[in-house]
Amino acid sequence: LHVGGTNGKGSVVALTYEALRQAGWSVGSYTSPHLVDVRERFVVDGRPITPEAFVTWVERLRPEIERAGASFFDATTAIAFADFAARGVDIAVVEVGLGGRLDSTNVVQPAVSVVTRIALEHTDYLGPTLADIAREKAGIAKRGVPFVIGEESPEVRSVLRDTAERLGALVIEVPPGERYSGPIGLTGPHQRRNAAVAAAALAALPEPWRPPPEAVLRGFARARIPGRFDQRGPWIFDVAHNPDGTEGLCLALQEAGPPRPLHAVIGILRDKDWRAMLQRLLGVVDAAWLTDPPSAPAARKWDLEEVGRAVGTPPIRLVRHQAVTIEPDFDRALAAARRGAATVLVTGSFHTVGDALGRLPGFAPLG
Repeated sequence: LHVGGTNGKGSVVALTYEALRQAGWSVGSYTSPHLVDVRERFVVDGRPITPEAFVTWVERLRPEIERAGASFFDATTAIAFADFAARGVDIAVVEVGLGGRLDSTNVVQPAVSVVTRIALEHTDYLGPTLADIAREKAGIAKRGVPFVIGEESPEVRSVLRDTAERLGALVIEVPPGERYSGPIGLTGPHQRRNAAVAAAALAALPEPWRPPPEAVLRGFARARIPGRFDQRGPWIFDVAHNPDGTEGLCLALQEAGPPRPLHAVIGILRDKDWRAMLQRLLGVVDAAWLTDPPSAPAARKWDLEEVGRAVGTPPIRLVRHQAVTIEPDFDRALAAARRGAATVLVTGSFHTVGDALGRLPGFAPLG
């Protein structure tokens, strides 16, 4: 299964992966980015690639990586496919990295392709409009292969449909408003839409790969994703990194109703629409610390002085201006947010969540 989209693709990967495992298959999962350890990207039947195997593949593939001038993601994609073949998986669920048409993962000839939802992202690479981005995402469609569309906007859905049909794919549209009603291990109302898309993708698989209904029920109930409304004691970690993802997070908070006071540690990259994200986030928490995740590339760190000037002025309208603190030191922000909080939310980017998980004892995804 080849899964693309702006938001929701990680959820669809997790849901389909678990359902296929419950059907008795050996299943590989390739996802990106990782939170703490690169080995999180390559998982087979619940087991990440071993350090020894990862080193072996890097050494074996290094000459070709260097000859081709491959990017980091190109290289990890090659390692994923090599690892899955070596571990003898029956079926793999592969998440698109960026876009679709020109993404490294698009070398696969899948049994099913999926595009979840489209939002503005990476406009310097994918184009300035939702239609441009949709055309790039639909580039994973393949002739004669089912292509599942999860997008609900009629205009964007039509672009996905037209592009996929030109490529000869067999288009399957999940009706707008359709939601999965069974048990689900992922939190938030938006996840029921993701589960409906995942169910459509599984139903589109050819025999014998199509899992029976009972496997789908068990798999969806078991699905978990580190860093996606990931509740661990008083902490909630969520990698929402664009306005659409932030809206889903806020709806999940409303549904879950975590204990108050709810404090937040927020670190967003400068190339994201941080104003729109902050406007939504700061309206649902009791206090917030705006900070820089240490692992973020220097060129992508947001300007906290600019952020400080923006907070409390249009278009960001705060409910509690005095409850927002600019704290450049990430460790101090984590410590300060914990004081007096019943719940601490960590969000804004994969870097923010990964850096927090790596610093809190026992929280790293691989232990």
